[in-house]
Amino acid sequence: MIAVVDRCFQGRRPKVLVVGDIICDVYLYGTVNRISPEAPVPIFECGERRPVLGGAANVAANLQAFGCEVSLVGVVGSDPAAQEIRMLLEKQGIATTWLVEDPLRPTTEKTRLVAPQQMLRLDRETRQPLDPEIWEVVVDLVGALVPQVDGVICSDYHKGVCIPEVLEPLLARARDAGRPVVVDPKARDFTHYRGATVLTPNRLEAERASGRVLNDEAEVEAVGRWLCEQSQAEAVLVTRGPEGMSLISPTRAPLHILSNAREVYDGTGAGDTVIATFTMAMLSGLDVADAARLANTAAGVVVGKMGTAVVTPTELRTACALEAAPELRKILTRDELVRAVRQHRQAGERMVFTNGCFDLLHVGHMRYLQQARALGDRLLLGLNDDASVRRLKGDKRPLIPHGERASVLAALACVDYVTIFSEDTPLELIECVRPDILVKGGDYTPATVVGRDEVEAYGGEVVLVPFVEGISTTNIIDSVLQRYHRSP
Repeated sequence: MIAVVDRCFQGRRPKVLVVGDIICDVYLYGTVNRISPEAPVPIFECGERRPVLGGAANVAANLQAFGCEVSLVGVVGSDPAAQEIRMLLEKQGIATTWLVEDPLRPTTEKTRLVAPQQMLRLDRETRQPLDPEIWEVVVDLVGALVPQVDGVICSDYHKGVCIPEVLEPLLARARDAGRPVVVDPKARDFTHYRGATVLTPNRLEAERASGRVLNDEAEVEAVGRWLCEQSQAEAVLVTRGPEGMSLISPTRAPLHILSNAREVYDGTGAGDTVIATFTMAMLSGLDVADAARLANTAAGVVVGKMGTAVVTPTELRTACALEAAPELRKILTRDELVRAVRQHRQAGERMVFTNGCFDLLHVGHMRYLQQARALGDRLLLGLNDDASVRRLKGDKRPLIPHGERASVLAALACVDYVTIFSEDTPLELIECVRPDILVKGGDYTPATVVGRDEVEAYGGEVVLVPFVEGISTTNIIDSVLQRYHRSP
């Protein structure tokens, strides 16, 4: 897949027209510590407010992050949400030239209250179709822009823009110009999208349109073929959440792709990333099957982020590398580890933490780690980077670079996560993850364990696990030197 990514990002990036419903997604982060005296409801104390691009604007932002040249056509109101949309688009480098303003229509705004999980969503919107004087402006803009781009994305969020009066001339103009159109559909009647090249419904949308429940791959295939027939599309890409996605076409064998999400924090906007990645890849010359695989990889990245977000080429390459070496999924940055720990704690799991150099991994290390893992539900391993190992053990160490040491440790079934730290001690890392159990080897005493006071202060436990007698990295090095008659 890395070669597939490289093919996408070589040469000129595609020009893409995005048409659809523009949304201002707002995240209100706060805390809930008490119940209202006025009614049995929690009191949400507001903290940070973060507006982000949603709907068609998020599709455009994803394309922009991939380096595509993007034209965005949509409708906003004359309100503060529209001003925020314009500001966010300009910050992303996306022109606001083709935003049509309707003073009688509110900009769609979705406000989510998060503390720390999403508690409530407040929507301000209308689903009424555009008035004739507005959709006529949209049609004129689309008609002028279609010949100037390589392809079109229609992002239908059922907010009144993707109506027949807009879609029919758009699809006709694209057909005449030989431009593919990829649609994220919301209508129950898929004949609404006749003339589109590919449709990307999610599971619920496919079920609503077909009146059938997608319990297995056979059902997905049958419904996918029926949706292709209804829409006359060349293919339907059904996104199925944790079950991955399925590419169904009348002219090729079905393709079912398993989800490869590393962590799932928020599925908001994942469909935007899928359609943006798929279209970018297809317009870059990839076969629809490879484009679907790449879109699946991008979706796995974006659901690991909070809120609507984008995926960068670097993140996509990294994710493809992780697919080639699955054990690397266990190697997290400090921030990623903190988020993973938070998620596991919400599931009631106990976190075990240990740390070390683990240079030249041997059976003593393995037995130690297995015993540590048996003490809880997840084993978190802090690994000294090369510089800190040199400070601890001298200039001739480590024998193995920290990247390789991390990969070997991540391949062990008893290790759940590895994170590399550069400090002389793991205290900062321990304070970040706050393990339930802190484990060190039997060569330590409780008084010499770094982090003991901090862990015990919040009710955690320190456990000493004995090492295997006579087995150590130093002993192995000495043995090798003696056998080959070389002085250290």
